[in-house]
Amino acid sequence: MEAKAIAKHVRISPRKVQIVADLVRGKNVDEALAILKFTPRKGADKLEKVLKSAVANAENNFDLDRDNLYISEVYANQGPTLKRWRPRAQGRAFQIRKRTSHIGVVVKERE
Repeated sequence: MEAKAIAKHVRISPRKVQIVADLVRGKNVDEALAILKFTPRKGADKLEKVLKSAVANAENNFDLDRDNLYISEVYANQGPTLKRWRPRAQGRAFQIRKRTSHIGVVVKERE
């Protein structure tokens, strides 16, 4: 059995979240939460929130035991980009891309 949670349109670049996602991929849930809690990156708290949601889905919807859960998949895909403009020298405009992410976590139970 597996349970998943997805957070869409999160206002952080997927590149920044993928660095943190690589730290917890394949780990037990409690170990991953400890790693995310003490990781000083912006993506860590966003990923922690999605992981807690996936664990809650596993416990409440599928009656899985929290002690046997591990992270089988974690990904941060690119969402829609907000395009903004900034004035530059000599009347030019410069585009700023405010990127968003779709962060997903899948937890499974170890046999």
